[in-house]
Amino acid sequence: MSTPTLSSTPTAPLPFPFPADDRALSPYTGLTRAHWEAVADGMLRAALRYATPGHGLIDLPGPPSRSGVRSDGLEGFARTFLLAALRVAGAGGADPHSFLPRYTAGIERGTLTPGRDDAESWPLIGHHGIQGQPMVESASVALALRLTAPWTWKRMPAAARDRTEEWLRGALRHTPAPNNWYLFPLTVAGFLESVGRGDAETARAIERGLDLLEGWYRGQGWYTDGDGRAFDHYNGWALHLYPLLHAHLAADRELLDHLGPRLREFLEGFSLLFDADGAPIHHGRSLTYRFAAGAAVALGALTDHTPLAPGATRRVLSGALRHFLDRGALTGDGVMSLGWYGPHEATLQRYSGPGSPYWASKGFFALLLPPDHPVWTATEEPAPSQGRDRVLALSAPGFLVQTTGRDGLVRLHNHGSSKIRPWEAERPPSDPLYARLAYSTRTGPTSAANTPDNHIGLELRGLRSFRLRITPLAAGPNWLASSHIPVFPDGGPVLPAARIDSLTLVRGPLELRVHRTVNIPAGTAVHHSGWAVAVPPDTAAEQADGAGPAGETCVAGAEVTGRLLPLHGWQSSTVRRAPQGTAYGPWALVPELTGTVGAVGEEESGTVFAALASLTGDPDAPPLAGLATAEVSGPTVTVRWADGSSTVVDFGAGAGADGDAPRVTEQTA
Repeated sequence: MSTPTLSSTPTAPLPFPFPADDRALSPYTGLTRAHWEAVADGMLRAALRYATPGHGLIDLPGPPSRSGVRSDGLEGFARTFLLAALRVAGAGGADPHSFLPRYTAGIERGTLTPGRDDAESWPLIGHHGIQGQPMVESASVALALRLTAPWTWKRMPAAARDRTEEWLRGALRHTPAPNNWYLFPLTVAGFLESVGRGDAETARAIERGLDLLEGWYRGQGWYTDGDGRAFDHYNGWALHLYPLLHAHLAADRELLDHLGPRLREFLEGFSLLFDADGAPIHHGRSLTYRFAAGAAVALGALTDHTPLAPGATRRVLSGALRHFLDRGALTGDGVMSLGWYGPHEATLQRYSGPGSPYWASKGFFALLLPPDHPVWTATEEPAPSQGRDRVLALSAPGFLVQTTGRDGLVRLHNHGSSKIRPWEAERPPSDPLYARLAYSTRTGPTSAANTPDNHIGLELRGLRSFRLRITPLAAGPNWLASSHIPVFPDGGPVLPAARIDSLTLVRGPLELRVHRTVNIPAGTAVHHSGWAVAVPPDTAAEQADGAGPAGETCVAGAEVTGRLLPLHGWQSSTVRRAPQGTAYGPWALVPELTGTVGAVGEEESGTVFAALASLTGDPDAPPLAGLATAEVSGPTVTVRWADGSSTVVDFGAGAGADGDAPRVTEQTA
């Protein structure tokens, strides 16, 4: 079976002129710089159709966000202005479609009477939670002005420049959200200093943002998005992007030398999280930004802090762009939809509005590279996820990255990222985009209203527990382990000192999943689920009949097949229906195993459960039955593989408050 490449015939026709594929220069995606420019032009022309008469706001169609339609109109303006800035600045100021004059006019009109309730005025910037969304958009306005100053800022009347500065300074004088938002005032301040309007206030904003960034750095190129352990795409498209781009534009060599190596290390692992079909990993919030996931990849090339060859850089970037273009991310008139491929409500957050998807503009940072840069001229190379099977343990964020070259599929096993701040209580339900044990580039989590995929939980009094705060335990070259406290809905049981320890070990396409329940009452039901696979509804019934040999369940979709095999502790296997589907299809099925916590007296030492799982795009992949067996003695499980090798997972006999760090030993045949 050959490694998949991206189709040469889009499944979703584009509503604007698009050059023919260049399969000589770009054998995998067919895309060149000319295609990127054509997409930028098409997206901008489509969005500008919804501008107000004075161009102050861009009111894109769709349901409003919680911030209201005026803030949404600013969002539509600011995020598309960033796209226009990248397009024109990357062309050395050439603006054949006269995009920038319209945005410059919009700035002059929007800042004329800010805060007024009329058709053009921008909302004032407030504190997070109190008219705070404009602070996010101020960063896009400031960055776009910084990139295009010769053709925008310098051509604005002095009074308009003064008004714009005053509006932007609202970002410096109000409180951001306690996360990447502190980089928005940094970006505003960087622009003001670049045009000679810096002062003590701008210096403080930059210093504050950089100081907080240091406190959020966890190693291996990963920042947490604020205090806690929230690791997701914001690491690339915000936490690396804003400060390093500021350093690059300011020619701050000291800051570049400090932050740049972190980006290089980050890209070593992050570049693996793009499928051979171009898809980024489906994990974390704000996924409607789609190919913005490639922003850090482009930034690495722009600042010369990347481990990727130029042809591999373009492969990742163009792969992501083409993936979404081919699958309907743009509506029939060229406007970006709120969702993943087409519209998908579960992909969104409460702050998502019609203009939100246009943070995808960050995916176009490669346009700042000149046309003769090797990223544009080198022959496209395979994506990092293609070729040999890879496994990479990133202990800093708690991610185990698994790729298989045969199908180009990527999986991320999550043993460290959770969207809960240190000061927040663990209140269910959990967020499906953070709390699952695993994510992939071809499956999405089920909605909170459906049975959870890739989950381990208890059932008591008819209620199922949630996985919320995730505590890393230990890591090895091909495995990670974590612990969590099972939390039930309000009014449900509260189990003192209870926890579930979990470990994932990867061998090629296989996932060994071992769990131990500690201080859980004997007889408590335990459920463990596998991958949620999108399937057509008319095939759901025939695939939900039950388990096959050895209790193995199998769910086959159009692109992937998910399997789950009980090895120890599980008493039954089934397939559950997820009628809300996932971002990959309107209907999904989830394999699930059920077992029972062991006899009285075992609660403290724990009951061990083991299973084998797989997700594959290879239609010839064999069943899991017969590939492994397991023997359990107390807290130790020994797995014997079909090739004669073995793996021993020993959780130990203690019951520490944060879980016992398991030991893993492997013996070859």
